[in-house]
Amino acid sequence: ALILALPNGLAAPYVAAIDQIAATTVIVDLSADYRFDARWYYGLPELTRSRADGHNRISNPGCFATAMQLALAPVKDLLTAPTQCFGVSGYSGAGSHPSDRNDPAKLHDNLLPYALIGHLHEREVSQQLGFPVEFMPHVAAYFRGITLTANLHFATAQSHHELSLRYQQAYAGEPLLRWSEQAPWVSEIAHQQHAEIGGLTVSADGRRAVVVVTLDNLLKGAATQALQNLNRALGCPELQGIC
Repeated sequence: ALILALPNGLAAPYVAAIDQIAATTVIVDLSADYRFDARWYYGLPELTRSRADGHNRISNPGCFATAMQLALAPVKDLLTAPTQCFGVSGYSGAGSHPSDRNDPAKLHDNLLPYALIGHLHEREVSQQLGFPVEFMPHVAAYFRGITLTANLHFATAQSHHELSLRYQQAYAGEPLLRWSEQAPWVSEIAHQQHAEIGGLTVSADGRRAVVVVTLDNLLKGAATQALQNLNRALGCPELQGIC
C-alpha cells in the first residue's frame, strides 16, 4: 500500500508507474488529482463508506471539503438555492510554498481571504453532493484547525428539533463525528482525530439555519481520514491506529 502526499498535479506519473509494476497496490492520494475521477473511490468514510468495497485507488477529500460535506449531507434533501459556507483555516492549510497565507508575520492580527469564487473544494463538494455550494475561504494566524460556518436555506419551514435529530441520526455510531448543541471552538479541535458539528441555529420562520463544523485540517482533514481509508482497503478495522 502507498499513501501519496504530493502537491496537486504531481500524482499521475507515480500512479502510472505503480500501475505498470503492481496494479493491485492500494493507493491513497491526498492531493486533489483524482477527486473528480469516477474510477477512484472518494474516501469520506462516514458519507461514502458503502461505495468503498473493492477499490484500491482512493482519493482523500480536501480538508474544507470534508467539513462542508459533514455540515450539509444530513439536510441536503431539504436545501434550496446555493448554500454558502464561510471557512477559516490555520496557516498549515495554506501549503508549504512560502506565501502571504502562511507567513505568521503577515497573518498577525489579520484574516486573509483567498480564492473567494471557484475554490477547488467548492467544486469538489458541489460535485459530491449534487447541488451548488458557494465557499469563501480564509486563513488566520493560528497553525492548525478549521472552523466552517454553513448558511442553509430550506424550501419549507423546519424546526430546530427536526434538524438536530437529522444530524444526530445521520452520525450516530460514528466515533470520529461528535454533535454538540453549542457551536464548537476551533481552539479545542487542534490535535484531535474527530470532527465536531453543532451550534445549530434556526430562524424564526424555519426557512434558514446555520451550523458550524470544526476539525483539525492535518488529521480528520487529511491523515486520520487517509488512515481510515487505508485500513478499510487492507481489511483492517477502520479505526486501527487512530483510537
